[in-house]
Amino acid sequence: MKKEKEETKKALVKDSKLRLIVFESAKELGDKVDYHLVKKHNLDPDKYTFMVPIKESFFADGHSKVEILESIRGKNVFMMTDVGNYSIEYKNHGYINHASPNDLYVQLLDGIGACGSHAECINVIETILYAARQHRKNSRENLACAMYLHYLDIKRCVKSVITFDAHDPGVEQALHDTEFANFFPTNEILADYINDTPVEDLEKIVFVAPDNGATGRRNVYLNSFNTQNIHREAGSFVKQRDYNVVVDGKNPVISHDYSGTGELEGYTAIVPDDMISSGGSMFEVIEELKKRGVKHIYLVVTFALYVDGIKEFEEYYQKGMLDGVYTTNLSYIPDEYKKAPWLHVCDCSQLVAKIIYNMYNDISMSPILTDKSGPIKLLEKKIGDAKK
Repeated sequence: MKKEKEETKKALVKDSKLRLIVFESAKELGDKVDYHLVKKHNLDPDKYTFMVPIKESFFADGHSKVEILESIRGKNVFMMTDVGNYSIEYKNHGYINHASPNDLYVQLLDGIGACGSHAECINVIETILYAARQHRKNSRENLACAMYLHYLDIKRCVKSVITFDAHDPGVEQALHDTEFANFFPTNEILADYINDTPVEDLEKIVFVAPDNGATGRRNVYLNSFNTQNIHREAGSFVKQRDYNVVVDGKNPVISHDYSGTGELEGYTAIVPDDMISSGGSMFEVIEELKKRGVKHIYLVVTFALYVDGIKEFEEYYQKGMLDGVYTTNLSYIPDEYKKAPWLHVCDCSQLVAKIIYNMYNDISMSPILTDKSGPIKLLEKKIGDAKK
């Protein structure tokens, strides 16, 4: 209760049209983003806020509604949700349910509807894109991600959809009148990785795509280490699947075939991808890399979902097979997971705040989208300082 009283003392910034509507699913990240935005406006974060209070209700029959508790008339609203947050509980006919991505997407639509036509414009921040893994049709199924984006588009009240590391950015083609902004937290992740890693483990690195779909991300990380101070190699795994069998809705992987430099003795391996789901494929990649003499292995992902928990990751770490996982706070990770010594959660709140600030003030997004010089400068400084 004390925390709630402290929050009510904050005054909305009156001389700005900028407003944040942050759902409970993204509250932890949203508070940090609000702090950085207030600081950017040279105000005291303990006294001022851009965050509009809302009330989120789940009824006993499973329905929900959103109420906005302050006027947003004529405001430029940025609405933030994390549809990957599975920690939110509500009662449904006496049973405890955990909110699903479907629940949280409907809640987002409720929030948009609650704004009515009063806001000057609405910008939706889906830190992890809803239905992103259903980005193409493989059989008799719905093209879910594109359909839900198109629904936001035809509402005509959403100016832009902002997301991070979309599974397939091509879903943007479902939008016609709505801006689609897809950002990558590469610099934020690599800054933490470089600061944490000893210089001797940075001198020989192999960047490995765990499957064909991750080759683009591998190349981004490879180019982010484009300095003469580091010997770089690139490799890829190709998944061989059994298409005659379906297990848990997927064709099981028979093997991972490696393509790339065979001699990796003493290398540090960085394995980038957009997400870890159960981690099963990653464990096979780790084992194959260890067979090739890789000394250290780091998994680098934007979203660590851990749908089967972290027990097996812990076991691989204890056996010396895995050195660390670098991920972001763009989607929910339980507090108990964050205590694991091998899990590094990189804070992306300043990145989100900068995106909102630039978009609100009509400042070019190009530097945020294309500037990959940060990791190189950090690397060169760290290696240069070590040689002194």
